[in-house]
Amino acid sequence: MIMTTPKQEGYFMPGEWHPHTACWMAWPCAADAFSRAPMDLETAHKSAKKCWAEVANAVSRFEPLYMLTNKEDLGETKSLCGPDINIIETELDDGWFRDSGPSFVINKTGDVAGVNWIFNGWGNRGPHERDNRAAGFVLDRMGIKKYDSPLVLEGGGIHVDGEGTVLLTESVQLNKNRNPELSKNEVENYLREYLNVEKIIWLCGDRNQTSTDGHVDAVASFIRPGRILLGTSNDTTHPDYETFQKNREILENNRDAQGRAFEIVEITEPYEILANGTQVKGIYVNFYMANNGIVMPKFDFPKYDQAALDIFTREFPDREIVQVSTRMILFGGGNIHCITQQQPAPNQIG
Repeated sequence: MIMTTPKQEGYFMPGEWHPHTACWMAWPCAADAFSRAPMDLETAHKSAKKCWAEVANAVSRFEPLYMLTNKEDLGETKSLCGPDINIIETELDDGWFRDSGPSFVINKTGDVAGVNWIFNGWGNRGPHERDNRAAGFVLDRMGIKKYDSPLVLEGGGIHVDGEGTVLLTESVQLNKNRNPELSKNEVENYLREYLNVEKIIWLCGDRNQTSTDGHVDAVASFIRPGRILLGTSNDTTHPDYETFQKNREILENNRDAQGRAFEIVEITEPYEILANGTQVKGIYVNFYMANNGIVMPKFDFPKYDQAALDIFTREFPDREIVQVSTRMILFGGGNIHCITQQQPAPNQIG
């Protein structure tokens, strides 16, 4: 077991725009994750699996993609995913690999390593023993150096800029269902050691979010160093309206690790209540930044989907934008960023 930390050995987590070696995903094997969908569970699960495959196929246009799956799901995974998807058999509880997968880190001398966080199923909400082993499985299989962290953390709970700044939410990382024995200062010290960050900015998450307690990747994401895509709404009935306002205020009153004021790009997140009482909240900030491409969601809100596409087209002029209809993934509690995990390429030396 490695007793040092990434920071001590010169590693840091790069921004998601750093070139990738690959993207990792996990097959959505847990049907009950989609119990909030306005249809029978079998139909919802089938629809969700098709969404996963569509996201995988979209990402694979830009970079290699590895899909983890259970033995009993191998046939279905192969039939729904395209021929370019690399399918790997392992043991899974669920398909939210942003949260259960490793956080890859790099150094300036051409090495890649991975942080193996403790994954406790979003505060012991369900089975997670297999998923807690998945990050280590990937790192061991790929022969990548592994740092075992004592911190409970999900990948969707952090966003970094690769230049010393991390965004996260108090509703998740300071929740007593994650690290009840740790103080805020102790959590921050672990973040500094395992991500090699200097500036830690605590945003507000949605404590009423029944799946995760309010991950940061549902409210904000880095576009590039110093520039942040921030969810917003002018609808005062939106359940996250106050959260949006508070987060803008927090960012306006902060600087990043390099001393820069943040440039904030607001994107309107739509909202509706279905006949069965289910809330549908779009989260356009929850996208995947691939090599030379962006894979972003659309939620069957035509006006908002187009407005979001216009913003992404403006913000990423050198990348091909691909929109995937991922409304069904919302019913599981997340979206495209939640189910993907980038593996950064090593820094080129010389």
